[in-house]
Amino acid sequence: MITLKQIAIHQGEFSLTNVSLKVPSGEYAVLMGPTGCGKTTLVEAICGLRPVDAGQVFLGGNDVTKLAPSAREIGYVPQDGVLFPTMKVDEQVAFGLVVRNVGKDVASKRVERLLELLEIGDLKQRLPGNLSGGEKQRVALARALACSPKLLCLDEPLASLDSASRTRMMQLLKKVHQEEEVTVLHITHSGTEAEELGTLAFEMNDGSVVAKG
Repeated sequence: MITLKQIAIHQGEFSLTNVSLKVPSGEYAVLMGPTGCGKTTLVEAICGLRPVDAGQVFLGGNDVTKLAPSAREIGYVPQDGVLFPTMKVDEQVAFGLVVRNVGKDVASKRVERLLELLEIGDLKQRLPGNLSGGEKQRVALARALACSPKLLCLDEPLASLDSASRTRMMQLLKKVHQEEEVTVLHITHSGTEAEELGTLAFEMNDGSVVAKG
């Protein structure tokens, strides 16, 4: 479960105040709202990438507001994926496991499992420069899932994909949600994505978040 209690963030002329949100464990929550309303800012705060000026972030009942990003057990896929340019696909996916000193055999099995789940096993020796946009997003998703996070945050993960790639990626996101049993918070502008993927929907506007029917 992810719970936000009266989050406030101020940066220049932009501010979020008293933002509260609750996503029960296992749900696929979709967060919608107009450009510039603060959706990405809020997700970055959840992940620990942006400090909050007030309020609390709870994950699984634990207050993680002041924890470093690496200690929050959250997987994050930014809109552009941000892959390491000199790492092959299997190295990208293994990165978090290596940093956490996970045993080689355990890490290898986890990487192979995710490569198979996201249908990118045949790409594991490729560099990012040799991948399509959809392939890059699958690699970024696999990397975010490698350490079995409690929460997966996705920032417009399908925005830059063509229609065919977007459709396939939605199918894979459904599969990931079911098989990995991970709670998801997905930012999107697309009503189709919200309807197809979301078990919960929220709308952000004027600095507040409301649940949609």
